[in-house]
Amino acid sequence: MTLSEVIDDQFLARYRALLDAEDEAFDELEHAFEDGDREHFDADLCAWRNAVERKLSYLHRLGVVQPPTISA
Repeated sequence: MTLSEVIDDQFLARYRALLDAEDEAFDELEHAFEDGDREHFDADLCAWRNAVERKLSYLHRLGVVQPPTISA
């Protein structure tokens, strides 16, 4: 399947939702950092990482991006 076959309105809607979730999680993380609230920062960092992982998993599953590799 080519990239142009993967990217359609459904893909873009799902990807936009994943980006919005990541952005919202990062905003919360940023506020906790600025407030010096370590407890919320740790929880928000975990939420942000999960949002990024969901986005990357979606892109990997569709073959849009490949998982990173380690080369020696």
